[in-house]
Amino acid sequence: MNIYRPHEFGELIGKSTHTLQVWDRKGILKAHRSPTNRRFYTHDQLSEIMGVKVDKRIAVSYCRVSSPGQKDDLLSQQKAVADFCVGAGIAVDEAIVEVGGGLNLKRKQFVRIMSLVEARAIHTLVIAHKDRLARFGMDWFGYYLEQHGCKLVIINNEALSPESEMVQDLMAIIHCFSCRLYGLRRYKKIIKEAISDNPDSV
Repeated sequence: MNIYRPHEFGELIGKSTHTLQVWDRKGILKAHRSPTNRRFYTHDQLSEIMGVKVDKRIAVSYCRVSSPGQKDDLLSQQKAVADFCVGAGIAVDEAIVEVGGGLNLKRKQFVRIMSLVEARAIHTLVIAHKDRLARFGMDWFGYYLEQHGCKLVIINNEALSPESEMVQDLMAIIHCFSCRLYGLRRYKKIIKEAISDNPDSV
């Protein structure tokens, strides 16, 4: 049985650790206790609070855009996914929509989906294009879903994957590594200066 520490559980359900403490005291959601009196939560509790029973597996569709300004792209994506599911005979129990970057793996709905997959509460996940779920690492995510009994259905409509998002994500990656490179160069300079000031220490 998988268990979660309070801060992990809080992140998954979008609540603070303080809220969980209040719920525990009031009996709203009682935490389990370890032999050392540490609080923890279980997958059953996760499924319960998310409103999905583990014994009732569901089909989910997921649509995502990076920014609120892509409202039209999001609507087109939702319509395409809905039409595909009808044509493929997939009865979607929950259509999830999210606004957030593909590089951000802490997106609220993305984390929720991964948690439900881990709890084996989802039997089918439908997305318009593989980068709608995550910009990178889709081979691993596909494997992860398969190992938890979830079928990943990708429409593979590249028109539903805005090119502007790719440019934004690439710029974000370049910025991230540029900052790291600058940090390494600065660190290297500090070391050289320390060595020159204290040659006997080498």
